[in-house]
Amino acid sequence: MTSDGGRRSVLYRVRGFGGRQVRRPGAVIILGFAAAVALFTVLLLLPAAAQAGEHTTFRDALFTATSAVCVTGLIVVDTPSHWSTFGEVAILGGVQFGGLGFMTSASLLGLTVARRLGLRTRVLAAAELRWVGPGEVGRIVRRVAVASLTIQALVALALAVRFRVEYDRSLRRAAYEGIFHAVTAYNNAGFALFGDNLVGFATDPWICLPISAAVVLGGLGFPVLIELGRELRTPRLWSVHTRLVLLGYGGLLAAGTGTFAAFEWTNPRTLGPLDLPGKLLVALFSGGVQPRTAGFNSVDYAAVHETSLLVTDVLMFIGGGPAGTAGGIKVTTFLVLLFAILAEVRGNPAVDVFGRRIPAAVLRQALAVALLSVALVVVGTLALLASSDLDLDQVLFEAISAFATVGLSTGITASLPAAAQYVLIALMFAGRLGPVTVAAALALRGRRKLFRLPEEQPIVG
Repeated sequence: MTSDGGRRSVLYRVRGFGGRQVRRPGAVIILGFAAAVALFTVLLLLPAAAQAGEHTTFRDALFTATSAVCVTGLIVVDTPSHWSTFGEVAILGGVQFGGLGFMTSASLLGLTVARRLGLRTRVLAAAELRWVGPGEVGRIVRRVAVASLTIQALVALALAVRFRVEYDRSLRRAAYEGIFHAVTAYNNAGFALFGDNLVGFATDPWICLPISAAVVLGGLGFPVLIELGRELRTPRLWSVHTRLVLLGYGGLLAAGTGTFAAFEWTNPRTLGPLDLPGKLLVALFSGGVQPRTAGFNSVDYAAVHETSLLVTDVLMFIGGGPAGTAGGIKVTTFLVLLFAILAEVRGNPAVDVFGRRIPAAVLRQALAVALLSVALVVVGTLALLASSDLDLDQVLFEAISAFATVGLSTGITASLPAAAQYVLIALMFAGRLGPVTVAAALALRGRRKLFRLPEEQPIVG
């Protein structure tokens, strides 16, 4: 316990291996994910990881390992034709580690932040976020694992039955394809075992809808899943966090589906040749669900209109829910800033959401995360433009897809020069770990000031 101006605050430190106290848990997570990328890079460099006659370069292995651990799905070599079964399983292991590890790490980081707050604030936070309680660490890890594996098993079963019955796969192959795509879907990674990703299943609802369900459940975030499991029938008891995630996720999913359908309805290379049910399914899958940072595609994004690419850019950048498998700046960050703008327009001195006031510290954190993310995307886009001769719309799409760990592409990833591919590697890693660790670091650095400086207002706008 320490004293600060006569008031005591709790100093919470995450204990690492050997009982050592870790003052910067965000740094530990970053180092852990870097070590995982290195490990899976080594595994993919093994001769057994590639098909006979295929050669894997260090850059190919590093890019694929980063894409897997950061649950992105961008590829520089064709997954089914280049990698052997051992290589595919290694990729699957990286995706599972990246998804479950990140959900656990983000949840524990949130717990760390909560424990660093004052006693009164922590009691209120525990009452509001009912997934935080005694014995948090072990309970969170167990619940993340059980909930995630259960959802993946159910989706894998549904997909395996469909592959077996409709597509005449052997029982073993159907089970393997079902498990692979269930894991990559729930973890919001876009890896697929087919050369055209899921274009061949574009109008099959028994493939697209289970994958979409897994994407949504993984992207909502663990705190939301836990709260919905407890209070599904009593929405009035939902926390502000859960309401924001559901509002943002649902609204953006509907907006993405509607705009994609509107812009691509008559496009002869995408929705044009399909019947009405097919158009609606593809619009939902490729326009609404996948830009939530999943990365599967049932249409060729190189064939969509520039308007659709721009809308998808925005949706990818926003992403999904915190402490989940989705990337981006998160829907909560977007909505907090949106409500702040609305409050300013209305002249309200405070930002009120669902009967609660959003603290000024949260507004500053949201603004910092958003602006730093914009800066990363801009710098990455400039680097890609400087190292290639591609158009801005393609390069921007690729940069946002990498940063937001989406995995969607217009097909330029493999043809990019080496320098550009290393830029994408950096964007994937920074995009996966940057927003959550920055937000946690800002919250953990918060301290009480015993004085205030004189106020002066600069001219804005």
